[in-house]
Amino acid sequence: MEILNLSYWQEIALKYGIYGLALNSFVEAIFFPIPPDVFLIALCVTNPENAFFYALIATLFSTLGGVAGYYVGLFGGKPLAVKFFGEEKVNRVHRLYESYESLIILLAGFTPIPYKVFTVTSGVLFASLRKLIVYSLIGRGLRFFAEGALFYFYGAQIKSFVVHNLNVIFTALGIVVLVAFLAYRRYRKGVLP
Repeated sequence: MEILNLSYWQEIALKYGIYGLALNSFVEAIFFPIPPDVFLIALCVTNPENAFFYALIATLFSTLGGVAGYYVGLFGGKPLAVKFFGEEKVNRVHRLYESYESLIILLAGFTPIPYKVFTVTSGVLFASLRKLIVYSLIGRGLRFFAEGALFYFYGAQIKSFVVHNLNVIFTALGIVVLVAFLAYRRYRKGVLP
């Protein structure tokens, strides 16, 4: 099967439309390697006037898939994580995750970091499901609605820009958010003037 052939997946996206986008967005948040962006872009190129609707479908179903990934981690992940990494390492990651849980989920939602890793990890580490849902909606929504807006306002000709530059832009934005968050925390602790 041609997992990395994007044109193949774009044909699938066009064949199954919003149902394919919804299914892909849902399962990608758990285990599937093809990001919803492939389906979203294919649909937006074909019908840019529906781009915000497609972004909404991708955001909602990706978040729902994140909830399913959370439960996969919650009910089966911790024993496996302890077996592979040891209890001490799992507990150390858990403490770190607790400190930065909201930021981690937000960044995983809109940067190229594999979102599924953090949905399942949230369950493994018994993180807050409410925070997972809220920050997934924000992070995934930011990503998908930004893509949708570009297609809605600029049409199909923006495809090359989106495909080649959006991950770089979201990575840079993620770094800015991370630095701002860490600076804010240091300021609140009285470390910065």
